[in-house]
Amino acid sequence: VDFAQCMKELVDEHYPEAHKIHVVMDNYTTHTAGSLYKAFKPEEALRILNKLEFHYTPKHASWLNMVEIEIGNMNQQCLDRRIESWEMLHTELAAWEKRKNEEEASINWMFNVDGAREKFTKAYANINQS
Repeated sequence: VDFAQCMKELVDEHYPEAHKIHVVMDNYTTHTAGSLYKAFKPEEALRILNKLEFHYTPKHASWLNMVEIEIGNMNQQCLDRRIESWEMLHTELAAWEKRKNEEEASINWMFNVDGAREKFTKAYANINQS
């Protein structure tokens, strides 16, 4: 239900004017269209899904998922201790986020498309067969 609510909020509150919203995410079991049908009436689920296009990171390749990497960084750099209150948590996370944004870090990929195809031979074989 949390995922479905998040997708509804994305469509209705954050990007109501968007024709199509591309959502990049991992393959977690709840990250599916079915989750919306479980949470909402079919008409509402379809309305939301018509504005979304899901893109999944490869299974067993969490190192490709920049969100997972940043969550790991946040855990190590900011959440590595007990935080006394919600207010303190908000303050700590806001400070960490501000510092990260000021760093303007970029990703330096170490391989190109050919390297990715070689690394993910099994995944590309499945794509080509469908």
